[in-house]
Amino acid sequence: MRVVVGLLLLLLALCGSGAQGEGGGLGQVGEISQFQETAPRDAAEESTKQTTEQTTTDIWAEVRALRDMVVELKVELRNTEARVKDSESQVNDLKAELMVTKVHVELLQRENSDLQTRLSSSESELLLSKSRIDQLERENTERPKVAFYTALTDAGPLGPYNTDITLKYSKVFTNIGNAYNPATGFFTAPVKGVYYLQFIVCGNLRGLMGVYVYKNNQRIMYTAEWKEEEGLEYFTKSVVLELMAGDEIHLVLPSGYSVYDDANNHSTFSGSLLFTL
Repeated sequence: MRVVVGLLLLLLALCGSGAQGEGGGLGQVGEISQFQETAPRDAAEESTKQTTEQTTTDIWAEVRALRDMVVELKVELRNTEARVKDSESQVNDLKAELMVTKVHVELLQRENSDLQTRLSSSESELLLSKSRIDQLERENTERPKVAFYTALTDAGPLGPYNTDITLKYSKVFTNIGNAYNPATGFFTAPVKGVYYLQFIVCGNLRGLMGVYVYKNNQRIMYTAEWKEEEGLEYFTKSVVLELMAGDEIHLVLPSGYSVYDDANNHSTFSGSLLFTL
């Protein structure tokens, strides 16, 4: 606005100078008047010139200030753009991390679902196993328990005799179910099942040592050895028999044979029920 005012004043001054030049043929009075009028105009022109120069200086100062401001704004804009790009990069990184986390969460959810399924299956299997164990415990409780372990005598050698004799194992250490009778030497099966029976025969005299094994009145085994000289010798035999309830097992010393036992329990007879039928 100051520049416009200055330009208007300059135009007015130029117009005034032109009008005075056209009246140059007048007299001295005109020259004096022209001088009188020129002095103020020169002062006005000088003032206008100074004003114009000052205005121009101010305009250039403002332009430079505006230029500096623009430069600063450009720098700030570039910094802002850099920060925005950095923020966008961070946002993209966060999005990527979020996607990874989401995938990981989905995997964990699937694993948790699988674990829940396996847990349910394990619980079902555990309940089934517990039921089976309870059933086995009931069956075991209801099943007869049969086991015995005996030794022959403390008397030393038995035999040889002129006739067969039933061996009565008089020293009873175990007799669960009371299926063995030390007074008769007979083991009686209390239930139908499969039984394991074992006997150890010891001899001390020179000659034959051995026994018969009888099931009821039927001989089912004969075992013997010849001793060349005196001194302790042993042999062991065992059988697995299917017996009916009431079947009897006993051992017989054949005539002319001998066995030996003392407090050390060299000759023994034992057995147990494996399972019922």
